[in-house]
Amino acid sequence: MKNSLLIILILLFLSSCKNESKTSDSDMDSDLQEIIDAKSDSIIKALETKIEKSTKQIKAELKAKGYKTYDYIDEDTQDTILMQQYYVAFLKNGPIRSTIEEEVELLQREHQQYLAKMYKLGYADISGPLVTEDDIKSITIYSVPNLKMADSLAKADPMVQAGRLEVEVRPWWAAKGYTLR
Repeated sequence: MKNSLLIILILLFLSSCKNESKTSDSDMDSDLQEIIDAKSDSIIKALETKIEKSTKQIKAELKAKGYKTYDYIDEDTQDTILMQQYYVAFLKNGPIRSTIEEEVELLQREHQQYLAKMYKLGYADISGPLVTEDDIKSITIYSVPNLKMADSLAKADPMVQAGRLEVEVRPWWAAKGYTLR
C-alpha cells in the first residue's frame, strides 16, 4: 500500500512539473488529498475486514497441531458446528494450607500472574474461582492438544508447586469460537 501511494505521489509530482502552467497548486493539493483520503479509507477497510476461515480450514489447522475435533450440522440453522476438545483443570485444596498472610498474598499474586501468562500465550482460555464450600476452589480451561500438556501446565502453577492447591484435569468438549454470554 505504501509503495502504491509513493508511486502515485511521484507520478503526480512529475506530471505537475510538466503541466505547471495548466494546474494551480491548490488544485494539485486538492487532488493529492483526495488520493490520500481514498488510500487511507481502503487501508482502514482492509484492516477492519476480518478474514474468516471456513470450518474445514480451522479443523485442518487444529488437526495438524494435534487437537481432537469433530463437527456436526445444527438442525435449526444448518450451520456446521466444530467441536474441539479442551481440558478443564480443577484446582482443589492442597495438603499445605499455610495461614501466613504475606505468604498467601505472594502466592496468590504469582498464581494470577501465571494464569495471565497462560492466557497471553494462548494455552488457557478462561479461569476463575468457584464460590463453594467444598474442595474445588477454581477452574482453568486449557486449549492444548492433549491431557499431558494440560496437566503439566496446571501443575506448573505456583499455588500447585507450593502445595496449597492440587490439580485434577479432565477432557471437555466445546463448540469452537463460541463465547460466554
